Amino acid sequence: MSTPFYVSPQQAMADRAEYARKGIARGRSLVVLQYADGIVFVGENPSRALHKFSEIYDRIGFAAAGKYNEYENLRIGGVRYADLRGYTYDRDDVTARGLANVYAQTLGTIFSSAAEKPYEVELVVAEVGTEPEGDQIYRLPHDGSIVDEHGSVAVGGNAEQISTFLDQRHRDGMSLAEALKLAVQALSREANGNEREIPADRLEVAVLDRTRPQQRKFKRIVGRQLARLLEAEADASTPTDAPSDAEDGESTDSPTATTDPTATTDPKSTDTTDSGGDVE
Repeated sequence: MSTPFYVSPQQAMADRAEYARKGIARGRSLVVLQYADGIVFVGENPSRALHKFSEIYDRIGFAAAGKYNEYENLRIGGVRYADLRGYTYDRDDVTARGLANVYAQTLGTIFSSAAEKPYEVELVVAEVGTEPEGDQIYRLPHDGSIVDEHGSVAVGGNAEQISTFLDQRHRDGMSLAEALKLAVQALSREANGNEREIPADRLEVAVLDRTRPQQRKFKRIVGRQLARLLEAEADASTPTDAPSDAEDGESTDSPTATTDPTATTDPKSTDTTDSGGDVE
């Protein structure tokens, strides 16, 4: 009888972590930013049916990078947890911190179990407060740890480089158009330092907007509203030859997400994606 091959627990955990990180790195990156009126989610996503971002509850949003079928299961579990807790107790008892703890327990159990492979996912759970000081953003890596983020966070493929770019340029009190421009610039940067153009039809954008009168603060920015936000910030960044140029009837004010009737509120739908059920 042959002797079983021995692998130390430390080496086994390191191998599982490396496996999960490689899977997550193959997915497209996404960023989550705080702005003056809430939190914006921006990611490159060519699919119109599958989504990276989703509403979990009234003031809580969900973002994920990695393997679609795995984080879709986590999203559905989060919706069930939030609905049950809100129905049993009170809607205000459903918080991003509580949801992050549930996800951390699930991811940690799967990661430490030798019977199954670790999940190739990285999650972001965000909650918008009544004031900017009340905003909460939690990042959950594959091993179930919880990282409390402030201002901006990036997950997925080139997350480390994108995070560095955002940390240097993000500031408090940005308008939605400014935050969207910064997010697109960060996602456009490649690992070799070059930049590429991401067309509007390949962007998925959603916000948690604290100024909405509805109880549910999550909504998607699509179509003409997204195009106007991108164009407005591009116009604002174009240098002018004289101060009088701004008086030609073309305003450089950045529109906000609450002024466009074309923006739609997505109910708890089949959200979060990279593509077709596997890592991109």
